[in-house]
Amino acid sequence: QEQLVESGGGLVQPGGSLRLSCAASGFAFSWYTMSWYRQPPGKERELVAAIGGASYGHITKYSDSVLRRFTISRDNAENTVYLQMNGLKPEDTAVYYCKGLNRYNNHEVWGQGTPVTVSS
Repeated sequence: QEQLVESGGGLVQPGGSLRLSCAASGFAFSWYTMSWYRQPPGKERELVAAIGGASYGHITKYSDSVLRRFTISRDNAENTVYLQMNGLKPEDTAVYYCKGLNRYNNHEVWGQGTPVTVSS
């Protein structure tokens, strides 16, 4: 059974840091492009960061709003992708979702989301 399970969300003060984790199982994780998306309250889901799979050299990309504050990384031995979030702002408040994409057949796997609230 394909599964992605996010963890690490919570309440943090502005300027603080959080590290999200997404544990994968049931599919060939190392070959999948892994992404973090977020959905702020009342808004559309948006891409935050992505990291390529084994055939894409683990290339990373970020949305302009998180560039130089967030870092995406992956550990293929642990089947886990991470999102290190520094310098958090209230506008980073959202439910954060992990997604796996097989670029050969466009098959997607989504996690259930983990909430992040940035507030004083």
